[in-house]
Amino acid sequence: MKLMNLIFRNTLCLLLLIISSFTVFAQRGTRVGYIDMDYILESVEEYNKASLLLDKTIENWKKEIELKKLELQQYRDQLNAERIILTPELIKDRELEIQDFATTVIRLQEKRFGPNGDMIIQRSKLIQPLQDQVMTIVKQVAEERKYDFIFDRSSSATMLYSAKNYDISDLVIKRINRQQKIQERQNQIEALKSKASTKQN
Repeated sequence: MKLMNLIFRNTLCLLLLIISSFTVFAQRGTRVGYIDMDYILESVEEYNKASLLLDKTIENWKKEIELKKLELQQYRDQLNAERIILTPELIKDRELEIQDFATTVIRLQEKRFGPNGDMIIQRSKLIQPLQDQVMTIVKQVAEERKYDFIFDRSSSATMLYSAKNYDISDLVIKRINRQQKIQERQNQIEALKSKASTKQN
């Protein structure tokens, strides 16, 4: 009973807090914006290059697994063809070898495409830096333009309708491109400096 009262009291406090925060926003007019993370990622050249490279790697992994599966089938076919001339002990040994090889193929599939596999890890490594950059820019835009909420249209949260004037995706892309150009210029300056210093030496 005490636990139920505690849960009820906490829920009521949380509800009052949410209502009061919406009341504050309503008094000054809530400003809402949204981004489309998929659109932003597809618009960044660096991401597209890395994504193509990853797709090629995934294709190679698929070929690798297919070759292993073909090899496994060949072992099975060979055993079936030779079964009549083999002793029961030899048949059992070969079956165990085939079973071990089949387990190796399953482990390789898990390693490459499992829930914690290479594909997930590589995609995360590819997307995470850019997502962090996007989040930093979104925070800057939200503070500059005094947005109360910014949603991601491409996330699992369903957005049934959104007016284009609330979409800040293009603004985020412009800022990412600007940052990349600045970085490229800095890299060029560093390369020129290192060239100059090697010539002097």
